[in-house]
Amino acid sequence: MAKTVKFSECVAQYNAIMADIKARRFKPIYLLAGDESFFIDALADALATTILNEAERAFNQVVVYGLDSDAGAVVNLCRQMPMMGSYQVIIVREAQQMSKLDALQHYTSSPQPTTILVVCYKNKEQGRGIDKRTAFYKSCAKNGEVFESVHPRDYEVDTWLTSYIASRGMTFSPKALAMLKEHVGMDLSRMASEIDKLSVSLAEGDKLVSDAHIEQYIGVSKEFNTFELNDAVLKQDVARAMRIADHFAHNQKSYPITLTINILFGLFQQLFLLNYLMWQQRKRGIPMPNDIELMRAIRANNAYAVKEIRANVGRWPNRRVFAILGLLREYDAKSKGIDSGGLDGGELLKELLMKIFVSA
Repeated sequence: MAKTVKFSECVAQYNAIMADIKARRFKPIYLLAGDESFFIDALADALATTILNEAERAFNQVVVYGLDSDAGAVVNLCRQMPMMGSYQVIIVREAQQMSKLDALQHYTSSPQPTTILVVCYKNKEQGRGIDKRTAFYKSCAKNGEVFESVHPRDYEVDTWLTSYIASRGMTFSPKALAMLKEHVGMDLSRMASEIDKLSVSLAEGDKLVSDAHIEQYIGVSKEFNTFELNDAVLKQDVARAMRIADHFAHNQKSYPITLTINILFGLFQQLFLLNYLMWQQRKRGIPMPNDIELMRAIRANNAYAVKEIRANVGRWPNRRVFAILGLLREYDAKSKGIDSGGLDGGELLKELLMKIFVSA
């Protein structure tokens, strides 16, 4: 059975390849495959802009797409000689859509030193990984660089994110980081894009990103967003939660109730798991996990959220959490038109929150 690549190993290899590209140590073949498009696109873009200068790219760099090309045409391109330069670069994007991709092994088994072939194969679109048993894959591994891009789990994002932020010369306040992740989700490409936007938007000398910056440059309201709603519910701040719900009710397209219920469900699921771990500690003497392990155990996606949940878990015993999880399932069905009583999403959300706060 093939070894499963860990996210940390993926990041380490990505950094090593980037360092080699910067130092102009190129391989004749790059097979960039996996289910996280950010790393694949970043490496392909780095190769596309580094190997050749702008003038050389006009003659010696070709980009083809898997759906519009075939392996035979790509092999023929690879066997041509560069014009007025040391290399020609052939980039195959969306290679997962190419029929008979394995036929590229007719070239990759014996690559030319003057051609650099970059193959981008994204599992997510295809729904399955590249077959590592094929002659094509094995010849890429033997004669070039094979990179497997791995999508992180929730608890693995913070380390990468902190490193990416530092590479842009910035730091984030804990709340700003949590707001960004809540807004973007687990999409690394969007995270990187928003961080890059911030890096050019901040005033000169301003390197600490606050929640005010997130509001100003990314468009996430400091006061009215699902992160703040979760926080208000967690702390049983009824007035703030209802103000946010009222804002959501007047902006239902931006804040659909189904998404809000899903996020609230995640919060109470985390509270349930933390209560269970604390019960194990009290009754069975099992030590509590450290913060990193706790992020994984309760499926939280940032350390700030873990800190807030730990500080407020005493408000939410599991007998109450069970009842609320049932409410959330009930209102999820109502939000889809089942026994909704004719209430719209905004009214349903307000009713749900009031029932959460009065639950015993």
